[in-house]
Amino acid sequence: MASYKNNRNERREWYKLDLSAIVYPTLQRRDFSSVYRLSVLLKEEIRPEILQQAVDIALKRFPTYKAAIRKGLFWRYLEPNARPGPFVQPDIKNPCMPMPFKANNRYLIRIYYHHCRIALEAHHSLGDGTGGMCVLQTITAVYLRLLGNRISCGGFVLDVDEPPDPEELEDAYIRYANAQVRPARPGEKTYRVRGTKEPFYTLNIIDGILSVKETAKVASSYGATITEYLNACLLYALLQKQQHDWHKKLRPVKIAMPVNLRRFFPSKTLRNFITMVYPSIDPRLGDYTFEEIITQVHYYMRYYINDKFLRGDITTNAATQQNPVIRVIPLFIKDFVVRLFYTKVQDKNSSAGLTNMGALKVPEDMKPFIERFDIYMGQPFSSRTNCAVISFEDILTINFASSIRESDVERYFFRKLVQDGIHVKIESNREMED
Repeated sequence: MASYKNNRNERREWYKLDLSAIVYPTLQRRDFSSVYRLSVLLKEEIRPEILQQAVDIALKRFPTYKAAIRKGLFWRYLEPNARPGPFVQPDIKNPCMPMPFKANNRYLIRIYYHHCRIALEAHHSLGDGTGGMCVLQTITAVYLRLLGNRISCGGFVLDVDEPPDPEELEDAYIRYANAQVRPARPGEKTYRVRGTKEPFYTLNIIDGILSVKETAKVASSYGATITEYLNACLLYALLQKQQHDWHKKLRPVKIAMPVNLRRFFPSKTLRNFITMVYPSIDPRLGDYTFEEIITQVHYYMRYYINDKFLRGDITTNAATQQNPVIRVIPLFIKDFVVRLFYTKVQDKNSSAGLTNMGALKVPEDMKPFIERFDIYMGQPFSSRTNCAVISFEDILTINFASSIRESDVERYFFRKLVQDGIHVKIESNREMED
């Protein structure tokens, strides 16, 4: 965080993009933005005028979300945005549409409502799902208070009458990028789902609504956690899809899974603080049973998801940004190199994405007003499907977002859950075929 003086000699703060956020604007295209979506389903119809008041009150508590992105000579940065907005608006059929930096009065968040649902869409440059959930739950708490309810602060609900904690605004990556080794990232071209690309701005959504207790029981029968079980189900679905596709040769199937680093490194940051792990199966080694897949996923998670490996990964990520030579390279050259690397290497390093935000907590006096939460990873960078998981009380929602017409992977995935005895309710924004 730094400051400067404008023409009126007023002190204004600005925020350097965090280590992850640097990449997201580089990938921006006319038909793609790194946008994710969080929503809460309440038990009563939303009143838009009250929701707008709640947004205006709550957003002042989040300076890195009430911000606009700017371009400097060497880096992009966030600066405070005092323009009117963001304005609440009726929800749309195809969420997570591209978010041009100069549109919407330069705000990088959108607030939607539909019947009982409040939805927040945010550009990943601002922060990850944890930061976004703090914004959404705080807006929801203020909204319920404006309706006359008594709602406490705590957890994701922050006190709007208090100033931001400086730690909420930090780039936590830099604090923990201190391993003595920088682990290499072995990468190999993976299986990519082929399908019919949907028209511009079309995002196909398929939601599965399950019982947490039922899913946990099935996962436990395999000796796995819910996250391990769902990762195995997605790998299983991708293997089936590859088997039924025409292909010259088999390729490894790999999932890109974000890990919330706050679980391992204490931080209150509301900005990005995640890293990726890649559970995978290589069918070239032979046919895998589902039990073998879940066993491999289980031990992969135990081996890689710990503070030692994750600190090394953070250090590897930070090394490039902290390199003194790279720091003085003009931004347009950095953009070209990063975009080329991501397109040719990074994006081909996974077959699908899966994130699990886990079991959400809200203040006790807020629980009676909430039905469930949903999360969407948003539009994939290339033709594939992304999966996001979240739970509240006994409701587990699995949300797929895809930019291709075919839904084979989703069908294989949910079919496996049903075969294991899990009851699944399906919702979708797709047109149903006879």
